Amino acid sequence: MAAGLDQIFRKARSAEKKGDAEAARRLLQGVLDSYPDNVAARTGIARLATFDADGTPPTLDALAASHQRGDHRETIRLAHALAVQHPSMRAVPMLLGAAHLALGDPAGAEAAFRTAIRLDPDTADHRYNLGLALSGQGRRDAAQAAFEQAVRIDPGYVDAHVELGKLHVEACRPQRAIEQLTIVLDLAPEHPMALYHLGSALAAAGHVDPAIDSYRLAARVDPANADAHCQMGNLLAGCGRVSEAIDAFARTVALQPGNYGIEAQRLYLEARLADWRRRDDFAGLPIVVNVGGHAIGPFTALAFEDDPERQLQRSRVFAASTMRSTHAPFAPRPRAADGRIRIGYFSADFYNHATLLLIAGLLREHDRTRFEIRAYDFSPPRDPAQRALVADHVDALIDLRGMTDADVIDMARGDALDIAVDLKGYTRGYRAGLFAARMAPVQIAYLGYPGSMGAAFIDYLVADPVVVPVGNEPFYDETLIRLPHSYQPNDDRRAIASVADTRRDHGLPDDGFVFCSFNHAYKIGPREFDVWMRLLAAVPGSVLWLLDCGVEASANLRAHATARGVDPARLVFAANRPHAEHLARQVHADLFLDTFAVNAHTTASDALWAGLPVVTLAGRQFAARVAASVLTAVGLPDLVTTTEAEYEALAVSLASSPTAIGAVRARLAANRLTRPLFDSAGYTRHLEAAFEAVHRRAIDGLPPAPITIG
Repeated sequence: MAAGLDQIFRKARSAEKKGDAEAARRLLQGVLDSYPDNVAARTGIARLATFDADGTPPTLDALAASHQRGDHRETIRLAHALAVQHPSMRAVPMLLGAAHLALGDPAGAEAAFRTAIRLDPDTADHRYNLGLALSGQGRRDAAQAAFEQAVRIDPGYVDAHVELGKLHVEACRPQRAIEQLTIVLDLAPEHPMALYHLGSALAAAGHVDPAIDSYRLAARVDPANADAHCQMGNLLAGCGRVSEAIDAFARTVALQPGNYGIEAQRLYLEARLADWRRRDDFAGLPIVVNVGGHAIGPFTALAFEDDPERQLQRSRVFAASTMRSTHAPFAPRPRAADGRIRIGYFSADFYNHATLLLIAGLLREHDRTRFEIRAYDFSPPRDPAQRALVADHVDALIDLRGMTDADVIDMARGDALDIAVDLKGYTRGYRAGLFAARMAPVQIAYLGYPGSMGAAFIDYLVADPVVVPVGNEPFYDETLIRLPHSYQPNDDRRAIASVADTRRDHGLPDDGFVFCSFNHAYKIGPREFDVWMRLLAAVPGSVLWLLDCGVEASANLRAHATARGVDPARLVFAANRPHAEHLARQVHADLFLDTFAVNAHTTASDALWAGLPVVTLAGRQFAARVAASVLTAVGLPDLVTTTEAEYEALAVSLASSPTAIGAVRARLAANRLTRPLFDSAGYTRHLEAAFEAVHRRAIDGLPPAPITIG
């Protein structure tokens, strides 16, 4: 029988050599039909399956050709075929891995590159490629080890050094990244990706100007590097070099015409300069994911339209495109041994920032016998006095700078938080990805972002009956917590400086009526500015006192006044001052005029605390109703209007009647310390009642449900 099989195998091999793969396959299949376990026949058929349709075996030349023309699937097919015939051919697994990487299959690439290393352990390329495959799977430690092996084999392996630097940036090790990338730039001074990642490392280390220079050089060396232009723009915007940032974003959009997120950011920066020439272009930006894989940042959209439904859509798209919920809901957790509910506040604003000004009283007034308060701080490295203020009023202040999201998530879960509170939302410096991984059984959006986050991983949003009136619930994906008065906390010990100055010290007239609006320029658009200019025309001798948002913004606002027939000298600009002095100078104003789509928020309560009445127009979205909320809570709901005509008429009537404006100021003075807006202790008890209610549902295993306090 063995002799008969040998004869069949010889005939099959002969047919194969003649290129008649089908005849060879029939012969071997006959053997398998009679002897299903015959290994030689099975192996022969497997080898024949790799032959091309014309019956010819694959060759290394064919493999190389498919790789060069970018036919990755054909490369994979040929590589597998050659690996069967020539398992020791070193080039095969290298090209196979490259094809898997190109198709977005890093796991398949890893297997191929490990084979390449087994066949040729002393080639640095294989270690480098393995590092790419591991990095593509998020396995940073293993990737780092592979890149380090590559540079041990070849110390001058520039790309491996670059990847190591990139990994150090991603792992929040900026100093190590700087050292690694400096090695690259010693070897290749104009390596574009080394310059790019060095910019990221320098930025993470707080060296903003050198980071900008590094991004700028990366963009000069490789003008098509849209990311270099984009990151340079982000840094320029962050340090107030707005015009330069606009130029950088313009270059980004020129390279990526469908990048709606950056185009929206560019329009937002133009709004910061009160440059309204392209303002209407925002309406043409679709609510979709842009070419860079990210959607329009929800915060940048708020000032351009007052539409809560569209803002919710933007938040949903943004959340879905940038974050994924990666953790299953927590099992019901029993109350802690000491009976306290453990609250974690997460913020980048634990310094001299509006958020801290608002929550200082809340932190001070928390009942620490019932609540354990932990503050998780990823603020910039500044203002140690303000951090000390926070530390004095919490059980723990945890510095998250230099920690990756994964590290923070592990820490927060280990801290056994009952409630995690996001004080940032989608505002500057946010880390919503922490919440996407779910750090606590209950997660709450609070204060930082005035709207829905559109994310399944946020359970509740703190609101009130004014910012989210009954009927507006469909515009919020979160379950609502409605506090009885304003959702906004305030510190009833906020200091007002004692300053003996006059109107003239601020460039204001001694006798004229002073309208003011200390909102940032990006909130001011043509709608409110048209009204304000009509008010100046209607009230002789009046002026409009605005926040100085830079030379360009002031010049543009003066030009807008001139275009509306108003002497630009009637616009007076207030320079930045320490907060207590800023509050003190508001005594020289008569009436605060609010902006529309994004109201004054902290700025409104600042004015009221300083004794300055505010007139607002209550809009539709959360951000457009905040001033109405604080005015209602301080007992001045009659200063809330619902149309532009009402807003204008009320402002004219108050400005034209010393008796009327005097009566409003007297009511505000009487209400300031008696109404709920500035009752820090009362506010805290209400928020704590909400925390207890949501915690009770969680430990009972119940889903979120609307909570109304008071």
